[in-house]
Amino acid sequence: MSKETILIVDDEEAIRTFLRISLRGSGYQTLEAESGAEAMEMVRTSQPDALVLDMVLPDLSGLEVTRALRRWTWVPIVFLSVQDNEQIKVEALDAGADDYLCKPFGLDELLARLRAALRRKRVIPTEGTITFGLLELNQDTRQVSLAGQRVNLTPNELAILQVLLRNPEKLLSHSQILVEVWGSVYADEHHMLRVNMSNLRKKLEAAEPSCRYLVNEPGIGYRLTC
Repeated sequence: MSKETILIVDDEEAIRTFLRISLRGSGYQTLEAESGAEAMEMVRTSQPDALVLDMVLPDLSGLEVTRALRRWTWVPIVFLSVQDNEQIKVEALDAGADDYLCKPFGLDELLARLRAALRRKRVIPTEGTITFGLLELNQDTRQVSLAGQRVNLTPNELAILQVLLRNPEKLLSHSQILVEVWGSVYADEHHMLRVNMSNLRKKLEAAEPSCRYLVNEPGIGYRLTC
């Protein structure tokens, strides 16, 4: 099996060099881009398995790159940024990023989050269709429909929905969902779950406004119910 390829997108040569040496030392192949436009072209032509993307680039912001890529690909994207505030993190997740790591960062943490993002790309098993009320998840095709209408979900939203569908009517704590979807290193990343759950709820309600499947138990967790 070929090694997974990570596209490093950063305009600072020192950061790219550090990431290239570190990722290759951990068994990955690497590609490099210095700008948003170059990164998008390399995703199209080289089809990397994941991106490590800087927030600030010479031509486009990391958010703009992510929004553009999400029009046609769900390649995992892990943000790197010096901006450590929740609003920026929420914007990154809303744009379609898989994760967000602040500079300076530890190599072990970056590798763990990158492994988690790559794992989520592969996690949806082929186990047929799960149906709950008017909601249906075809795990073979990764397609979701509600009342017969197709609902387009990100990989994170899809993974969350799958966990809930496997535990219908059961109250799952924030940490349970986070660990199940992202891994134990994310057990306290409640903002990540909150953003993805909010987006998932909006998409389901847009497909069928009369359905209220996702119930928030404040301070505890979420429940899937009819």
